[in-house]
Amino acid sequence: MISTKRSLVVSVGVVGQMLSICALADFIDDSKLNLGVRNFYFNNDNRDGTAAPSKTEEWGQGFMLDYKSGFTDGTIGFGIDALGLVGITLDSGGGRHTGSTMIPSNGDSASDTWSRLGFTAKARFKQTEARVGTLIPKLPILVANDGRLLPQTFQGGMITSNDIDRLTLIAGKIEQATGRGSSDRTGLAVTGGQQESNEFYFAGTDFKATPDLTLQYYYATLDDYYKQHFAGLVHVLPIGEGQSFKTDLRYFKTDSDGANRSGKPGYQVSGYTRDGTGEIDNNTWSASFTYTTGGHSLMAGYQRVSDNSAFVQLNQGSLAGGVGAGGASLFLQTDRLVNTFTRAGEDTKFAQYSYNFAALGIPGLKASVMYLNGDNIKVANGNSQKEWERDTALDYVIQSGALKGVGFGWYNGMLRSDAVRNQDQNRLVVSYSIPLL
Repeated sequence: MISTKRSLVVSVGVVGQMLSICALADFIDDSKLNLGVRNFYFNNDNRDGTAAPSKTEEWGQGFMLDYKSGFTDGTIGFGIDALGLVGITLDSGGGRHTGSTMIPSNGDSASDTWSRLGFTAKARFKQTEARVGTLIPKLPILVANDGRLLPQTFQGGMITSNDIDRLTLIAGKIEQATGRGSSDRTGLAVTGGQQESNEFYFAGTDFKATPDLTLQYYYATLDDYYKQHFAGLVHVLPIGEGQSFKTDLRYFKTDSDGANRSGKPGYQVSGYTRDGTGEIDNNTWSASFTYTTGGHSLMAGYQRVSDNSAFVQLNQGSLAGGVGAGGASLFLQTDRLVNTFTRAGEDTKFAQYSYNFAALGIPGLKASVMYLNGDNIKVANGNSQKEWERDTALDYVIQSGALKGVGFGWYNGMLRSDAVRNQDQNRLVVSYSIPLL
């Protein structure tokens, strides 16, 4: 009898181990590990004004080790992701360094190296996935910035559900951010905000009404700063073989919240505001239309920012402490190489021409040029200002051979503005992704 019980216990233990191994099979088999390598040269030449520096010039090497596990088997699957980021300064001296532009500061000079490590726990039930930890969101109400050597990251939680056909539901909370040129986390704020908030809530939906039409609605609130509604429409009309016409409409309504509304010191937004209160009160809308035929693509559009304050989304660059928190992206067509064209009252007309050289038998080579012109910028003395920017981009990805997948990019921007210093900017980027698993 004892032998029978012992055999039963052993059998149960073996079965349990086998089930555990089976549960981990997808976790391991579906895992992916990639090493991203990015070499980045950044040059921003301030064309006027006496304030230092007259030029920012930096060169760095970045490494991004990205591990994504699969999910364990079962009704609810579990997994974990890990992201390791390392930046190495190759050149930044002689007064050419500005903290938080790309490389963090070590006293008055650039840091030799900087790094960070992030983990994300995840769970999946049917077509719903929950993630808690390090996030790199790309949503209308929050876009992580990836315009320098290393990407901006956030800490929080997020749920994405695709259980309903043609409908994506998203909700979450963000508590902290780490700037693109930093190893340190900060709380959250807006441009000009000196006080941290740790409560950014958001929810939204993408609805695929037809194969060619997507409708969007999102809501976000940054405690003690603002509440924001977003509505969007994207429609792609097939015209004929190799031809299409795309319509992209975006509308943001942003109002003050808590301490910003009451005028509490440290919570004011920068730039022009009605009566100089620093209160957020803004409506911004844009419409763009893109015609594509063969390798050619021509886009034209218009954006209107209302008068009472500038457009806002999360931006930690004004927080004190020198932790390199600067650098933010906006879900706007006018968020470009140098400028964003989001000042109070600003009307912006923009156009872009792009060409994909695959149409000429040169796959991997793309080029574009864009021009933006903004005017009617509100200022406190009752006058108005204007500005314009011209951006040129050239990208090439090697298609075959030992260097297949290596990408090269050159980006040039020229800004002339009454509101800020005139600037000429160049970026040279070499990037490669190496699959390790």
